[in-house]
Amino acid sequence: MPPYTAAQKQQITQFVSFTQANNTTAAKFLRQSRWNTEEAIDAFKNRIAPASMGLIFRPCATAGVREAVLRISIFQKLIPGLPAGNDALADWVLYLYGFTFLLKEFRDSPEENPDTIGIEGAMRYLGDIEVELDEVTCLAIAELLQSPSMGEFTREGFLNGWRSVQCDSIAKMAAHAANLRTRIPSEPDLFRRVYRYTFPLCLVQGQRNLQFEIAVEQWNLFFTTPKGGIAWNTTTTPWLDWWVEFLEERGKKPVNKDLWQQVEVFMRKTHEDEAFGWWSEDGAWPGTLDDFVAWVRKKRGDEGAMEE
Repeated sequence: MPPYTAAQKQQITQFVSFTQANNTTAAKFLRQSRWNTEEAIDAFKNRIAPASMGLIFRPCATAGVREAVLRISIFQKLIPGLPAGNDALADWVLYLYGFTFLLKEFRDSPEENPDTIGIEGAMRYLGDIEVELDEVTCLAIAELLQSPSMGEFTREGFLNGWRSVQCDSIAKMAAHAANLRTRIPSEPDLFRRVYRYTFPLCLVQGQRNLQFEIAVEQWNLFFTTPKGGIAWNTTTTPWLDWWVEFLEERGKKPVNKDLWQQVEVFMRKTHEDEAFGWWSEDGAWPGTLDDFVAWVRKKRGDEGAMEE
């Protein structure tokens, strides 16, 4: 194998610094990603780190930090991705050790579901980090921790989510939640990510579409300001009220994923121009939104609406 270039050596150093992996592992992932450092780190996080964390985490649940380090150090040469050296390993174990006690405190059924925080535990936990159940920030926390369903957190999602934002205590988590609460209405990308994650989060098990009543409940969170959303109304049009009225007239049908996602895009467009200057019948909007545009124009008495 030819020697690494100066630039490649620097990339290996960056990879090792970020992941605490060894040089061999760093070079392997960088080669596989064609020396794209960001892609290599993502690949490492997705393929190696979760397995390594799981191996580390379980000894921490029953042993002290020193004993956990001794146990885990046996695997350092066998599993790529573990921090090199007992000092670095001890730091990582301490970090995970704190999460172990958090999970123990909030688990509903430690024996039956040792890796899950259920609804009751989730309610207590959200209360401790000062997040209300009926605010958008609650959904943002669910997205961060990759909750599989409403009111449930898994060990892996809890650990990886909070570790990604460097929060390892209730105080830090509460501060991050407060920060999210401020950012959500003003950062479109964050708002959209949380909004879109809410669709699978709120699905009834076995169903592909969102029940109408659940969809309306979530729209009332996202598209009003009292609970941390964005007000969906303009000078001439109470958009949210009319949208719900329109869907009720159509029989309160379940909402599919495409319609759910495009409603948020449509909301932002109506804020830009409530007169539909941006609208085109040839656009790739769901048919339900096409019909809603015609319905709104007629209800407002827009010029030409009666002829459409």
